[in-house]
Amino acid sequence: MVEVVRRTIGIGVAAMLLGSFAFGTSGPFAKSLIEAGWSPGAVVLVRMAGATLLLLPLGLWSVRQDLRAVRRELPLLFWYGLLAVGAAQLGYFQAIEHLTIGVALLIEYLGIVVVVLWVWALSRRRPHVLTGLGIVLAVLGLVLVLDISGQTTPSLVGVAWATLAAVGLAGHYVLAGRETHLPPLTFAAVGLLFGTLALVVLGGLGLIEMHTGAGAVDLAGSAVPAWVSLAELVLVAAAAAYVLGILGTRRLGSTLASFLGLTEVLFAVLVAWVVLGELPGLWQLVGGVVILGGVVAVRLGEARDERRRTAEQVDLDAPVPVP
Repeated sequence: MVEVVRRTIGIGVAAMLLGSFAFGTSGPFAKSLIEAGWSPGAVVLVRMAGATLLLLPLGLWSVRQDLRAVRRELPLLFWYGLLAVGAAQLGYFQAIEHLTIGVALLIEYLGIVVVVLWVWALSRRRPHVLTGLGIVLAVLGLVLVLDISGQTTPSLVGVAWATLAAVGLAGHYVLAGRETHLPPLTFAAVGLLFGTLALVVLGGLGLIEMHTGAGAVDLAGSAVPAWVSLAELVLVAAAAAYVLGILGTRRLGSTLASFLGLTEVLFAVLVAWVVLGELPGLWQLVGGVVILGGVVAVRLGEARDERRRTAEQVDLDAPVPVP
């Protein structure tokens, strides 16, 4: 039994780390296209549509014996596609048009704090003191990242888009951890489909700009065909990333998965440095460390709250001794 648990945790950790790296590559490769004249909306649409075409047949084939399971989960899949796919990716890609990749991603990861505040508002249960400390640190880190001194103040438009991405990320952690009988591949594929359809509608209505750019992009100082970045976004940063992320979340649970998901920030900054030669400023790096510290404190507080609630439930369920 212990060996099975260790194997499950090991697979979950490996899936989350690989998924975080895959997600972390999306910003640098997307920005190479944006700098070549592609609109963020077009980049997101190609990424989502390509991943949908790749995963949807496989996802439906894996549940061919019980397609009604997909129909039963349509509301969950719809909201996952709208938030975790559409809002998160559109907000992030729009943000990196105005911000460095590290700053945009750090603001997006405040979505974990959004989850805590949402649950707090619904349950009216005061969070653990570590959770409160984490929220304060996250806000302080955000102030440093935004650099209110005015020397390297980032674009407010970019900050607004990154905030939308934070809401989408919050949706990811809430919805991906929900109990469902759908395999991760099917869940990711149908979620991607709904996210893609939402982008098509927004683009068709003219609410999101959609246009392509040059046929070549600059990667690590070399001109390469644009399809290289597009292929990476579809195969690695979307298809592989979503499947691995969902698989890891189910194996580890939302709390531990979101801890490991923080490595996406580190991977993204590293890849952006290698591929684009881009690094945040000093104060933004300091603010980023404070934000990550706050998010870690939030997750530690949540974990302790969860253990406390579990212990209380065990006590309530324990049989009352008969005198």
